[in-house]
Amino acid sequence: MAANELLRIENLHAWYGESHVLHGVNMRVNEGEVVSLLGRNGAGRTTTMRAIVGLTGRRTGSIRIRGQEAIGLAPHRVAKLGVGYCPEERGIFASLSAEENLLLPPTIAQGGMSVDEIYAMFPNLQERAASPGTRLSGGEQQMLAVARILRTGARLLLLDEISEGLAPVIVQKLAETIRTLKAKGYTIVLVEQNFRFAAPLADRFYVMEHGKIVRDFAQSQLQENMGMLQEYLGV
Repeated sequence: MAANELLRIENLHAWYGESHVLHGVNMRVNEGEVVSLLGRNGAGRTTTMRAIVGLTGRRTGSIRIRGQEAIGLAPHRVAKLGVGYCPEERGIFASLSAEENLLLPPTIAQGGMSVDEIYAMFPNLQERAASPGTRLSGGEQQMLAVARILRTGARLLLLDEISEGLAPVIVQKLAETIRTLKAKGYTIVLVEQNFRFAAPLADRFYVMEHGKIVRDFAQSQLQENMGMLQEYLGV
């Protein structure tokens, strides 16, 4: 059965100013999949995410989202194709309440989650709805950052280091959230330093080194690739 391809990246090069960071990245993500991008810091994983949504400098190659070429599109146009990016720095507005932060982004596509649905998924956020952004714990801020893109109607979620620096109980909650979203048909690309968090969640893995994809394999091949991952990641 031909899988329904949602994202296809071919020969993607990206620059920040003079710095050439991505050197011909090729990857694909099918509808409803969780794909994990693995690699050391500086391998180009975050830049790949940023290039998909148009936040790097110059880009060449091809980024097709549901068959539509997006390499030349501005970030707000990429968002309208149903892409939500959750950057590592979270971007919670300190002066706004949790609920105001949640309601801030515009709806870009049909079928975004309602505030009630989001609160059902993240009960902590409902309890903290009136709290200023600065008063939220790191875990609550991370939940809010993920929840915010769910409201927009995005169906392709690019999640960058969402488990970083969080208590194990919160990391577990985020893993449950990703499983729930996958069950609802969302497509997720994870960049994670925390291999133990990403490993059981992903259907497929891509390993990056020096701005290129050097290996890719499925969840069923994880065990046989552990030696290679040890070499590349030190996991």
